[in-house]
Amino acid sequence: MNNLKNLIILIICFFSVSIFAQTNKVGTTAGQILKINVGPRAVGMGGAFAATSNDITAMYWNPAGISLIPGNEVSFIHTNLYLDIRHDYAGFVTNIPGFGNLGAFATILSMDEMPVRTVDMPEGTGEYFTAGSLVLGLSYATSLTDHFSIGFNAKYINDHIYHMNADGFAVDIGTLYRIPVLNELRIGASISNFGTKMKLEGIDNLVITPSGAGKGNLLNSSLELDEFSLPLIFRFGLAADIIRLENHQLTVEMDAVHPNDNTEYINMGFEYGWNSMVFLRAGYNSLFEKDSEKGLTFGFGIDYQIVNLVGVKFDYAYQAFGRLDNIQYFSLGVKF
Repeated sequence: MNNLKNLIILIICFFSVSIFAQTNKVGTTAGQILKINVGPRAVGMGGAFAATSNDITAMYWNPAGISLIPGNEVSFIHTNLYLDIRHDYAGFVTNIPGFGNLGAFATILSMDEMPVRTVDMPEGTGEYFTAGSLVLGLSYATSLTDHFSIGFNAKYINDHIYHMNADGFAVDIGTLYRIPVLNELRIGASISNFGTKMKLEGIDNLVITPSGAGKGNLLNSSLELDEFSLPLIFRFGLAADIIRLENHQLTVEMDAVHPNDNTEYINMGFEYGWNSMVFLRAGYNSLFEKDSEKGLTFGFGIDYQIVNLVGVKFDYAYQAFGRLDNIQYFSLGVKF
C-alpha cells in the first residue's frame, strides 16, 4: 500500500509540473544527446514505452523496467540520423538473485570531420574539426513487491566540438507498477537527466589582447561562457495487454511527456506479438508538440530462442521526420 501511495504522489507531482509548464524554451539546454530516443522497439511504438519497458533499453526510458529482465542481456543499436549524424548505443544488464538487476550503457553521437573555415579563409584553413557527445551510465533496479519496481541511473555526459569540452553528471529515477486487470495494466513514471549544468571550456575561448605601449605586451584571457541545464524530462505512461492469448498478444500504451525545454506532448503506440517471437509495432511520436517534425513510426522485431538458455533479438524501426530525412533504427541483442 505504501508503494502505491508513493506512486500516486509521483503522478500528482508530474501533473503539477505540467500545469505550471513554462513557455517554449527550445535550444536552451545542453546534452541534446540525452533527448535522442533509444531502441527500435520503443521508437516503433511511437516512443510510448515508459510502462512497457522490460528490456535493456529501459535504462533510457524507465530504469525500473530492467528489473523484469530474468537473466543477462546485451544489446547494440545503430542509427544513421539526419545530416550524416550517427547515434550508437550499447548496453548490458545482469540479474543478481536476491539483490536486483545491474546495468551499464554507453551512447555515442558522432559525425564526420569538417573543414575549419574562417572569414579570411572561407574555403578552409587546411584544418579539420569534429563534434559529438558521449554518455556513460550505470543502472540499478529491483522489484520491491511482486507488482512494484523502482530503478535508478547515474550517468556522465560529455559534449565536445573542436578543442572545447563540456562535462556533466545526472541521475534518473523510474517506477513501474503492474496491476492484474485487463490481463495486465501497467503504470510507469520516470524523471530523466536531473543533474549539473554544462559549460564549454577549452583553448578555443582563449583571447590574446595587446596591452600597453609597444607590440610585446600581450595579455592572455578567456571568454566567460554561459552554463546550460540538462534536458530534464518527465514521463508518465499507461499500458495494457488488451489481448493475451497463447500465441497472440496486443499491447497498447500512451505516454504524457513534459520536457523543460519544449512544450508537452503525447506518445502513443501498440505492439502485436505472435508466439512471443515475431512482433509488429506502430505509433505516433510527439503529438501536440509545437513545431514538431516527428510523427508516424512503425517497426518489427524477431526474438528467437537458439537454445534453452540463449536467444537472439533483432529489431527495426522507421520514423518520419518531416522536412528532415526519415530515420531507420537497427538493433541486435543477445539474451543468456
